[in-house]
Amino acid sequence: MTAPGDEIHAHGGDARVAHGHDGGGQPAHATLKGYLTGFVLAVILTVIPFWLVMGHVIGDAGVASAVILGLAAVQIVVHVVYFLHMDTTSEHGWNMLALIFTAVLVTIVLGASIWVMYTENANMMPMASQSLHHAMGR
Repeated sequence: MTAPGDEIHAHGGDARVAHGHDGGGQPAHATLKGYLTGFVLAVILTVIPFWLVMGHVIGDAGVASAVILGLAAVQIVVHVVYFLHMDTTSEHGWNMLALIFTAVLVTIVLGASIWVMYTENANMMPMASQSLHHAMGR
């Protein structure tokens, strides 16, 4: 006997079992409302940095960069949650653990690369800052 809402395919199997969905604590599939919420949040998180830069709302470039990077991080979370449907319960948390591990590795690689390039520039071009001051009449 099937419960209300269970579909029986022409070949006689339960639709959830036939597609590997046994309902055993798995998160619900995405809904149109979830996708629309993610889309609206992604658009808002794209428009805000564009407006900040084009409208010259924040005068200090460092502060503007920090705000834009913060909004980018929030947008990454929105994409992961609403479009990739990753949370701490999916596949017993292994997906989230893999995502965190990847984020840590990318952060280390990018941070180390920027640090190496900055250090090499400072060590290889020691006269650049002195020449700049001299050219400006200081």
